Amino acid sequence: MGDACMDALEALRTRRSVRQYDTERAVADADLETLVDCARLAASARNAQPWEFVVVRDAAIRAELARVATNGSFIADAPACIAVFCRKSDYFLEDGCAATQNLLVAARALGLGSCWVAGHRKPYADTVRKILGAPDDMLLISLVAVGYPLAVPSPVKRPLSDVLHWEKF
Repeated sequence: MGDACMDALEALRTRRSVRQYDTERAVADADLETLVDCARLAASARNAQPWEFVVVRDAAIRAELARVATNGSFIADAPACIAVFCRKSDYFLEDGCAATQNLLVAARALGLGSCWVAGHRKPYADTVRKILGAPDDMLLISLVAVGYPLAVPSPVKRPLSDVLHWEKF
């Protein structure tokens, strides 16, 4: 794991979608394990925990994922990609999204950049499942590019006063 982790609230407040990575700097196995560990501890309806994770470091496989994933071309340049799959259950999509969000925030806390690429219901979802050798009963929820950021975007976020409502809308 990295030398120091930032405060959870700081990680939540400063997490951004990173699409440019240092291609010369690998992510340590221990850090990738920490990301998956944090993802597997996400909230899960009825504690179903329907998820499975595939960490992809191989450049050729990442290039193939980048080729098929719409809006995911940067996966080829990220040192790692983590695919989040879930077994079909009543709340598999919510559970898989919670796991993905935990992964994103954990990446930020470790000083890594990440970006969520949609998977569920995408035309390439089954192709990704086959590329990664996932069983037929697994549904792709997301692909998450992970690496050391070269650039971190600063998109304008809606202010709290615009989105917070008390008692009623």
